[in-house]
Amino acid sequence: MTDIAISSRPPRGAWGAEIRATLALAWPLALTNLLQTAMTTTDVALIGRLGPNELAASALATNLFFACLIFAIGLVTATAPMIARELGRNRFAVREVRRTFRQGMWAAVAITLPIWAVLWHTDAILLWLGQEPRLAAEAGHYMRALQWSLLPFLFYIVVRSLISALERPMVALWVGSLAVVLNALAGYVLIYGEFGFPRLGLIGAGIATTLSSSAFFLGLAIFLVTDRRLRRYHFFGRFWRPDWPRFRDLWKLGLPIGLTLAFEVTIFNAAALLQGLISADSLAAHAIAMQICALTFMLPLGLNQAVMVRVGRAFGARDREGIRLAGWTAWYLSLGVMLLMALLMIAVPRLLISGFVDLDDPVNASVVTLAVGFLAIAALFQVVDGAQVVGAGMLRGLHDARIPMVFAALGYWGVGLPLSIMLGFWTDLAGLGIWIGLAAGLAVVAAMMTIRWIMRDRLGLTSIGRVPIR
Repeated sequence: MTDIAISSRPPRGAWGAEIRATLALAWPLALTNLLQTAMTTTDVALIGRLGPNELAASALATNLFFACLIFAIGLVTATAPMIARELGRNRFAVREVRRTFRQGMWAAVAITLPIWAVLWHTDAILLWLGQEPRLAAEAGHYMRALQWSLLPFLFYIVVRSLISALERPMVALWVGSLAVVLNALAGYVLIYGEFGFPRLGLIGAGIATTLSSSAFFLGLAIFLVTDRRLRRYHFFGRFWRPDWPRFRDLWKLGLPIGLTLAFEVTIFNAAALLQGLISADSLAAHAIAMQICALTFMLPLGLNQAVMVRVGRAFGARDREGIRLAGWTAWYLSLGVMLLMALLMIAVPRLLISGFVDLDDPVNASVVTLAVGFLAIAALFQVVDGAQVVGAGMLRGLHDARIPMVFAALGYWGVGLPLSIMLGFWTDLAGLGIWIGLAAGLAVVAAMMTIRWIMRDRLGLTSIGRVPIR
């Protein structure tokens, strides 16, 4: 087993250089994540004008779709640390980078086919879950147009992971900006039947999402084949040639990443269901607070994606000091950013809430009061959520995903959910108790991720020999 060489003390200015490199990679990724969120927000706004039934049906379908999508995204995201490791070993690597990219595309196809088969029966699934038949039928129609966006979007994630590992994130930002505009225009035209097109309603929304997801991928694919520095990789040459060893390596790393993301997303879905059992106002306030948190979460998520690459490159280069610098730089940046977001939630909660409801309408008084309380808990929530997502990225850069997956299962479902139920229904805290439980679960996961990172050398995580290099 060959250990990574221990570097000498970092040269003067190393921290500053790492901060600049991390931020240069992270901020375009964070903005790209925000653009993807903007697409969802645009869809909700356009569908909402159709009526409450259509909005409810789309929410049912979207929740099922997103549950499948987030797992698949985790799987193919494994391409980023794998490519980063290869570039760390040899910054002029071509064949190894191409092998991982191609098998990432293969993995996208492999996971999409069974998901398509499941999503085609959305109406039956929703009926089995006890949903209203009319809403289940509408959701099924919507899904049969929406589900086709899955494959091009996963292809886009693979290409974005590639260009992130190559430290060229601005391209995804520009392509994403154009795709968001296309989604809004196509949605407006197809949902409402403007400019001579038929009025397709929810089906039009699904088609618009498929078109914009395809634009995401095609825009980046064009960049891969036309950029002067990337043409030498021939990424799409001999695309159908199998590479089973690399395919297995990708699944070995990507499967636990996908399950980790699934554990995290489903605990928030469960929290929403628990809030609905308390009251409609509690659920509405929860939705507002979660939307605010989702927007701020894009910042540490960008750092997560950046640190996977930075740590992965240092890991491939067998630079233990580089690994340390890259990991802690992202961790401290996340802590600083999320502390600022926490202060914002404590200082001006009503201003943030006013973007979602009319504060002066007496009908909303209870929702506003509850949302202010939820945001107070969310201030703590933000700090530990940033720590856990960046901690996960640090470990993924070292190709360490299976134990963090166990941490996520224990923290979210072993601590967070039981505590949310206990505080929400066995005390007077009600909805606040559910948020306290979520924050506690996130704190446990963040602590375990950080401790594992601190112990990385002792645990042998910085040993190149534990990862097959072919």
